[in-house]
Amino acid sequence: MFSLDRDSSTPLADQIEQRLRALIGCAQLPPGARLNSIRQLAGQLGVSPNTVVIAYDRLVAAGLIDSRGTAGFFVADGPADAMPDAVRVEAGEEQEAVWLAQQANDQRAGVLLASSGALPATWLEDAVPAAAVQRGLARAPAGMASRCPPQGLPELRERIATLLRGQGIAVDASRVLTTYGGTQAIDLICRALLRPGDTVAVETPGYFLLFDRLRQAGVNILPVPRRPDGIDLDALDEACTRHRPRLLFIQSVLHNPTGWGSTAANLHRVLMLAQRHGFLIAEDDVQGHFHPGTPTRLAQLSGLDGVIYYSSFCKAMSPSLRLGYMAAEPGLVKALMREKIVSVLTTAALNEFVLLEALSAGRWRKHLDRLQQRLAAARVAATRQLRQAGVLLEHPGEGGLFLWGALPAGVDVDGVVKEAFRRGILLVRGATFAADGAPDPHIRFNAAFSQQPRLAQYLQEQLSVATSARLALERARSPQPAR
Repeated sequence: MFSLDRDSSTPLADQIEQRLRALIGCAQLPPGARLNSIRQLAGQLGVSPNTVVIAYDRLVAAGLIDSRGTAGFFVADGPADAMPDAVRVEAGEEQEAVWLAQQANDQRAGVLLASSGALPATWLEDAVPAAAVQRGLARAPAGMASRCPPQGLPELRERIATLLRGQGIAVDASRVLTTYGGTQAIDLICRALLRPGDTVAVETPGYFLLFDRLRQAGVNILPVPRRPDGIDLDALDEACTRHRPRLLFIQSVLHNPTGWGSTAANLHRVLMLAQRHGFLIAEDDVQGHFHPGTPTRLAQLSGLDGVIYYSSFCKAMSPSLRLGYMAAEPGLVKALMREKIVSVLTTAALNEFVLLEALSAGRWRKHLDRLQQRLAAARVAATRQLRQAGVLLEHPGEGGLFLWGALPAGVDVDGVVKEAFRRGILLVRGATFAADGAPDPHIRFNAAFSQQPRLAQYLQEQLSVATSARLALERARSPQPAR
């Protein structure tokens, strides 16, 4: 098909991407044409499969090729969404939390999801193969007529409990409740434990959809700053002394949006403050699967005493299955399950049987190992390109999806983000993650998508223009020498 220049300073993955772009651009690879498989192209070019994966991922993100599961990769026929923007139904205003969630899930062709909270679809295609779906359905005693217990399938809850015990969280199946992902876990906590007028402490920056759900619940949101080593303990102590919160939402591992972790000492102090001030803790561990090591969690330190733990398989295994889980003391599980029954009755039996099959087959650990390796490589590439473009990455975090990068002083973050969307790049500004909406110079970058040279080129252009404008303004304001 083409050859690579081994002596060039251009990385091999970049060369593959450029060659394929050129072939697609001149119609030598016409719309609908099937590309070589990853292994076929790697063998022809004498490179590793991962090198081809990087190039294909970039082309998928650019909307030039489509991934069709086991059928392979094909040149895109054109925009998948031909609906004019004027008639699109938007769930919210631009850069508002719900609007952003919609854009990330609409998956519009050609849009680079540089701030997305999800992995590229190509990274997850092998996690739940079609055979696992068939075997999962075969497990169902009544096939598609099977019902699921509201607490979740007992066998699946036992598998989840085994995973949690592997993380040092002492739990059995009776203390596990399945959910439609981490977002429903938040909803159930709000329904079961909060009443209008309650005060809830949250980390800022933090997960923007959490803030929207708390506002719906009519509670008072109490922002507490997040630091690279954990929540700000002095600020939390002072806030609890003054406002007596009912609950604290916290992310101990790979905090969203920053990617930061928490030290064991920090988490011990959080538990001490919870005992002193009498608040419950909801620990969000949705990102924890991506951690390359063995981090400490509040649920582990507390034995679930006063801690509700929740996580999800949606991001790391399958967004199609939409399954997550919660773990808590029996009394709290009962209250949470009542709200699950009232709101959705139960989760889907087919989803749970398929997930049970996927976990039982022993693929989960190997799949996570591959994801972590790919994320580590992506973080290196994305960090290098973002820094070269002028983005400041002072605390890159411990791993996982996110890089929390600041734009230089004087740059209009809102302007950069809005112009990016007009050019087909979805970026999320730091203010969106602020519990109080305060201005913030940061942008959340998804490491997997931020490897794309297209993003670095855009940022370099924007920051260069902003720097030139600032220098010109400074020169205009500086005193002119006397003649």
